[in-house]
Amino acid sequence: MSARNITFTIVCIIGVLADQLTKAWVVANVELHYGEIPIIDGFLSIVHEQNDGAAFSSFEGMQGMFMVFTIIAVAVLLDLARRLPSDALYMSATLGMIMSGALGNAIDRVRFQKVTDFIRVYTDNPSMKDWLIDQIGTNTYPIFNIADSAILVGVILFLIHSMFLEEAETEPEDESSEDGEEGETGADDVAAQEAAAE
Repeated sequence: MSARNITFTIVCIIGVLADQLTKAWVVANVELHYGEIPIIDGFLSIVHEQNDGAAFSSFEGMQGMFMVFTIIAVAVLLDLARRLPSDALYMSATLGMIMSGALGNAIDRVRFQKVTDFIRVYTDNPSMKDWLIDQIGTNTYPIFNIADSAILVGVILFLIHSMFLEEAETEPEDESSEDGEEGETGADDVAAQEAAAE
């Protein structure tokens, strides 16, 4: 098995396990809708919500559509991973993260028709809290889970690679090919000069 496939598989498995184990712990230990465990006062806590929509509690009540999207996404991710060079560890890990997030939430939808969300990020800073409530109606970021985080981080890493790293990786090859062409041209010129002298 290539380094690409090993990296993709390991990252995907770790992501799915982390997602499912944390969700199971929350369901068993935090009361639905009312329980809350502070992690960082005024900023981060563990809660328990059941979401029948997409990532970050959006588009509720559309389970069938999201399962179709998940199947398509998994097929696309597998195809992208298959096309990577055998030593492309960065992109293998990135695609593995996105895959783990898609599978983690898909497992919830198949088992429970809902997704467990539990990470609450918010602010109790008086000025920021009042401004956020006035502008968007809440001082809390949409509650999410490990799978949502894996998808978000994976997509950001994918975009970073596409916009910056991919160009840097191809530049040396382009330069070497140009050098090769110049070398070939120079050799042709020398041969032509020798032929003319004869």
